[in-house]
Amino acid sequence: MKISNVIAYPVWVGSRNQLLVKIETDEGIFGWGESGLAGREKAVAGAIEHYRELLIGRDPFEIGGIWQDLYRSQYFEGGRVLTAAQSAIDIALYDIKGKALGVPVYELLGGKQRDFVSTFATTIASPGPEMIEQAKILIEHGWTAMRLSPSGHENSEIKGVYEPREHIAPTAKWCTKAREELGEEIVLGIDYHHRLTVAEAASFCQKMPIGTLDFIEEPIRDETPEAYESLRTMTNVPFAIGEEFASKWQFLPFLERGITQFARIDVCNVGGLTEAMKVAGWCEAHYIDMMPHNPLGPVCTAASVHFCAAIANMSWLECRSTPVETHLGFDNREIFPVQPELDGANYAVKPTPGLGIEVNEALLKEAKFEFWQAPRLRRRDGSVTNW
Repeated sequence: MKISNVIAYPVWVGSRNQLLVKIETDEGIFGWGESGLAGREKAVAGAIEHYRELLIGRDPFEIGGIWQDLYRSQYFEGGRVLTAAQSAIDIALYDIKGKALGVPVYELLGGKQRDFVSTFATTIASPGPEMIEQAKILIEHGWTAMRLSPSGHENSEIKGVYEPREHIAPTAKWCTKAREELGEEIVLGIDYHHRLTVAEAASFCQKMPIGTLDFIEEPIRDETPEAYESLRTMTNVPFAIGEEFASKWQFLPFLERGITQFARIDVCNVGGLTEAMKVAGWCEAHYIDMMPHNPLGPVCTAASVHFCAAIANMSWLECRSTPVETHLGFDNREIFPVQPELDGANYAVKPTPGLGIEVNEALLKEAKFEFWQAPRLRRRDGSVTNW
């Protein structure tokens, strides 16, 4: 069997673009992958077009060797654009190999270690009574772990202005109220989307009683591990870090220095399943649980479910198809007629060969790419800040 074609589909699905990749073989077996790096799909599609020339004629079973070839066969190795492209290719190769051998992808990763994958959900309302009501709805539907959104998140995308200091106190107040109303058994976290500085993140955490939050996700940017080490001395709230990381090397200092407690790995950004399994092994050795980032479509979800099924150190998989997040449309049923299905708050681990998904390629060919840019935020003085 040889790879005969590699096709990239950067198309609008629901409320954002997805970059889906199909790899075809001369025996008629094909696989699907998905790339992350939302908002830069055309850049990644260009990398995939380049990689296509290196893949035609290769044996799709040589997944590890292909990964190394794509990563190392240039002077300027790695980087988020290239590893996002590699991720989609890697996932599609696992889909091909699973289908060819008649086994689910998790069998290629060592076999399943669980029958279902638990998820965490996200409330989308600004901190306040509605946020707590959404949390209660999620609990009614079976979720015991959830993530809250900080104050100011909703208006910033409309007005383009975000001032962290204006929102820290009200967010802390409503996180405390959420803990009081939802009880001690529910896992509560918050995603600050790397919007804060070290001082701002410390102030936020210090405004709440100990035990209010079970994790804080991406409070500051990840470029400087030493900044996270400094923040670690100012708060005891566990950190959930890593959704932006594009290789095992980016994870390394956060694991070896004990900076993070949950690894927010993204199989569609980090280099695919091949790289994700290596990171999971490192995390297991450091008693760190995986908490995969899963903000894309059903191909990403399927790959993440297989990954979660095959590892020992698993906490929760992110889920964006919940009773309080029905507006995104990433799981379009016409484009993805067969996809992972929730049973309450869990994804079942099914024995379907490959990833276990089906894609309506005819609809992808009709779909268009639509320019989308993440909100470009500024402070009141006009200076640029993080989204």
